[in-house]
Amino acid sequence: MTASGWSANQFSALLGAYHSGPGLTAATTTALFGVYVLGLIPALLLGGPLADRRGRRPVVFGALAVSALATALLMAGATATGLLWPGRLLTGIGAGALLGAGSAWIKELSSPPYDTVSAPGAAARRSGLFLSAGFATGGLAAALTAQWAPAPLITAYLPHLVLSAAATLAAARTPETARTGAQLAATTTAGRATGAASTGEPATAAATKGASAPAASNRGASATAATATRGASATAATAPAPAPGTAFRRLVAPVAPWVFVAPSIALATLPGLVDAGLTGWQTVYAGIVTAVTPGTGLLVAPLARRLAARHRIATAVAGLAAVILGLLLAAVAVARTRPDIALLAAAVLGAGYGLCVAYGLTEVAALAPPDRLAGLTARFWALCYLGFGTPYAITLLAGWCSPATVLLAAVVPAAATLALIARRGTRRGSRRPV
Repeated sequence: MTASGWSANQFSALLGAYHSGPGLTAATTTALFGVYVLGLIPALLLGGPLADRRGRRPVVFGALAVSALATALLMAGATATGLLWPGRLLTGIGAGALLGAGSAWIKELSSPPYDTVSAPGAAARRSGLFLSAGFATGGLAAALTAQWAPAPLITAYLPHLVLSAAATLAAARTPETARTGAQLAATTTAGRATGAASTGEPATAAATKGASAPAASNRGASATAATATRGASATAATAPAPAPGTAFRRLVAPVAPWVFVAPSIALATLPGLVDAGLTGWQTVYAGIVTAVTPGTGLLVAPLARRLAARHRIATAVAGLAAVILGLLLAAVAVARTRPDIALLAAAVLGAGYGLCVAYGLTEVAALAPPDRLAGLTARFWALCYLGFGTPYAITLLAGWCSPATVLLAAVVPAAATLALIARRGTRRGSRRPV
């Protein structure tokens, strides 16, 4: 997961270097930043279900190999810029295949029998933390290397090749946690029946409980029956929750694109609009932004955990509020050409990213049955990465109005999403049981 985040963000920190080196235009570099998504989303949608059918390790191995090939193409792109396009496309394919399988693998490794001591919700937090660590360190390392090393657009990519090799060795020693689809479903059903026999539960009740096992972490209300009142007995009447797909569409899908709208603006849009007075240091400044944005996402993880314990949608509401505040600060920074305010905006946008991704991963882990975990996780990431097209949209719209105005306009859909989630999440039956 860290290698995946690293591969995505190492290019972001070098956008300025591609301006001054090969002389690529702002529109070209922004398009290269976004073409990553064209490979990522199909790979997510195909790789997640494939990991459910064939296992986590084969998909992760293949993704790491594609990611390393993509980095090699980006290195060759220093002299043959046409190779940057397939390099970025393959970067997206590798990251997409890895995210779905990797998130599901972490979820299963964070659960019994592999892990019997982790707190509820640990898997979702770990996935977000590992990915954010790659985002933060990959961009900064690439920027610092490009600033002082020879042949910067080649040597800046070398650390990722080393990290990919280390990740492959680590994955080779990690136990496979998934069986192929039919076997997994049969084993899960058999396990529930065995549990029912040993505890005296009706088989149907045990099956329902087993299907909702991921929700036992910290999202029980989303996939299991809801307790009627505080202090109700264990035999109180319960009502079935909505199907996982319905809950995903209502409470997760609207938030998902904002996961990467926030950092993509901070990484690909802000530095180039505020660094006019930083002659000679633009690449370092971009590297600092690429570290601060996901780094703040890492720091808010404890807050995300506390918010999730209070209410099911509290983390999403806080995350969207942070995105709105970050957009407002970004508009001020661009209007006044203030790198310091832009850096603050990047930190706030990073907090919004961290909270929204923690919310989404926790919900998905609660909603998905074991044989659909990687697939539903992949759908979440695919929706998240739609946000990577935002910088290109801003570049296009800047032909009709100023970038600061576009950033202000983005506040409107963000606020609408917050209002929608708040309304849906506070309806009866959407609250966490107490």
